[in-house]
Amino acid sequence: MTISHGFEAQRFIAPVVKNLPPSGIRRFFDLVANTKGVISLGVGEPDFVTPWHIREACVQSLERGYTMYTSNYGLPELRQAIAAYLERRFGLSYDPLKQIMVTIGASEAVDLALRTVLNPGDEVLIPEPCYVSYQPITKLAGGVPVTIPTTAAENFALTAARLEEYLTPRSKVLILCFPNNPTGAILSREEMQAIARLVTKYNLLVISDEIYAELRYEGQPLSFASLPGMQDRTILVSGLSKAFAMTGWRVGYVAAHPDFLAAMVKIHQYTILCAPVMGQMAALEALRHGSQDVDRMVEQYDQRRRLVYSRLREMGLDCFEPRGAFYIFPSITATGLDSATFAAELLKEEKVAVVPGTAFGASGEGFIRCSYAASLADLTEAMNRVERFVSRRLACNQRIAAQA
Repeated sequence: MTISHGFEAQRFIAPVVKNLPPSGIRRFFDLVANTKGVISLGVGEPDFVTPWHIREACVQSLERGYTMYTSNYGLPELRQAIAAYLERRFGLSYDPLKQIMVTIGASEAVDLALRTVLNPGDEVLIPEPCYVSYQPITKLAGGVPVTIPTTAAENFALTAARLEEYLTPRSKVLILCFPNNPTGAILSREEMQAIARLVTKYNLLVISDEIYAELRYEGQPLSFASLPGMQDRTILVSGLSKAFAMTGWRVGYVAAHPDFLAAMVKIHQYTILCAPVMGQMAALEALRHGSQDVDRMVEQYDQRRRLVYSRLREMGLDCFEPRGAFYIFPSITATGLDSATFAAELLKEEKVAVVPGTAFGASGEGFIRCSYAASLADLTEAMNRVERFVSRRLACNQRIAAQA
């Protein structure tokens, strides 16, 4: 056997991959894994178990021998159920055979969309703070991410005026995610309509990540694709992970113009082939009979949201009231700490895990993300610990100010 001496694996790694930073969330939670007694407010997934009737559908599919490949597009009956859901909830009409494909979660759908439409150097407009994957997968697809900062003073909403400031001749794609991860912000119909006018004016394509669409605490769910003239210009991505408590099942979907789907499936069929059939059978049950489960979970998320929001405000932290998803994004500038230091010290001193705002982009500095997808008992205890930590920091700042 020949042994290679002096082998340098790094020389073989593509520069675009080598230069990707690790996820700010995962890097921080490596620390959490080694700390006992932690209450985690950092994981972006429901604390509910997938409802039994959905799990049972999977079990029954296995008992009936559903262990084979499906079409690259996914089970026809699941695509029909997705089409019916989109029609029922958003008034959207998609051909389930030509305009809908089942993916490995919404994340694969975003990746497929970007790889399908981007040429080297094309710019992708990304409102920030944003989901951690958008910028890296844009770079992997050969695009150039252009982040557009939003502020708490503007309810973390992208405005048409702000969007127009960042447009260039290279602008091609706008990624929207509302309700937003990490802020919980939403866009009103009027704000969406103003953005839609610019999308048409500047001939943009929209990737609308609607994975949190059902988790909304005011008004009805609204899809960007439902706006006049936007369905053909929008690649709608979503899935069952968040609303149906099915994160580990990895079942997502994409709905778009037939030409986009025909191109996307070329990549999907060579890299993934198809989503697991057992997960697709479970998703079919969820879409057909899971709406009451979603309603119950949303009701409990809303109760938790109001508890955490009120407690954070009472302890002296400025806080935007989230309108959707299950995250809250309080400002921690009053403590005098930056986001990473606040999160690290809170974990060390009080054993509460939160995510530094900078994990979601540079404009997240001065904030932390807390997930309230946890029990009321855990949230109450976590808020008690955070309050102790914040009180110590504020008292220290007051002493320093008094001595100055």
